[in-house]
Amino acid sequence: MADVNDPVRVLIVDDDALVRAGLGMILSAAPDIAVVGEAADGAEVPGAVSRHEPDVVLMDIRMPRVDGLSATETLRARPGAPEVIVLTTFDADEFVLRALRAGASGFLLKDTPPAEILRAVRRVSVGEAMLSPTVTRQLIAHVAAPAPPSRSRATERLDRLSERERDVALALAHGRSNAEIAGDLHMSIATVKAHVSRLLIKLELNNRVQVAILVHDAGLV
Repeated sequence: MADVNDPVRVLIVDDDALVRAGLGMILSAAPDIAVVGEAADGAEVPGAVSRHEPDVVLMDIRMPRVDGLSATETLRARPGAPEVIVLTTFDADEFVLRALRAGASGFLLKDTPPAEILRAVRRVSVGEAMLSPTVTRQLIAHVAAPAPPSRSRATERLDRLSERERDVALALAHGRSNAEIAGDLHMSIATVKAHVSRLLIKLELNNRVQVAILVHDAGLV
């Protein structure tokens, strides 16, 4: 997670040099964001992350050697891994949800307006997911409903939570921000953050998007 006083360090991963250049221009124009490196394939990601220590990785999904899904899974399994935003040309890309399950914090279409790209990077860098409720519903609508054993396992995992943590998990599943959850549940933002941290530990997950998917798998949204 980026320090609030330092620029957000971004690594761009895409096999298209023009896409990398375009994203680099957009991001470099923001005073609070620094593009620290680029990679042209998922196979280059581990080395690039070690060299450049980014806070956020913009990860293309479809690459020739190692795709963004595999690269995200490998990266997010590392201690202290940067946040990942996956890039795609299709909002219904079947691989997007798989990448989110692997630990990505959100996704961007490649034709997303520049202001929204900057907003997404900033939001993810401080631990927020950047999926709106509409986007979450769109993604989940493109996968089959979980089979009964999967639903049962998801329900058992959510049963580990306290009542208040469960309320927070449901709010996350609806795409609510910390500030919105604080207002809805009448608690401070600091308390919301503490609940989110605890439920991630209890559920053995590493970000808010994975909580939303688990709640979906349990059939609660």
